[in-house]
Amino acid sequence: MGNRRKSRELALQALYQAEVCVETPFEHFTLLCDNFEADKKAISYAHALIEGVGVHGAEIDALIAKHAKNWRVGRMSIIDRNLIRIGVFEVLFRDDVPATVAINEAIEIAKRYSTDDAPSFINGILDAISNGQSQ
Repeated sequence: MGNRRKSRELALQALYQAEVCVETPFEHFTLLCDNFEADKKAISYAHALIEGVGVHGAEIDALIAKHAKNWRVGRMSIIDRNLIRIGVFEVLFRDDVPATVAINEAIEIAKRYSTDDAPSFINGILDAISNGQSQ
């Protein structure tokens, strides 16, 4: 598994735990990094993802709500919601990650951690947001 994939998974786990335990993602992130072997590059990028999702959270959630047909952001599963948030952050705010890579990574992680329907659901939302930005 590449460093960026590990980073995304660490960020997802921290964001998930923050929603379930109502603490900051960084509190969980430190614990995750201590308990799982992750190199400094993976930790650094995961930290950037968590911070970016936090800083741009309102804008990201507004875009998700706009493009998630018949779905409220709060009704999505915690995993799907946070994978989409990470993907949107990478598509919109990370110039070093091509949109297609960010979308594909979210899909692959969804295949591992979410339901069978999640990859196509996540792909549809991220693709719509990505296409909306390129127009």
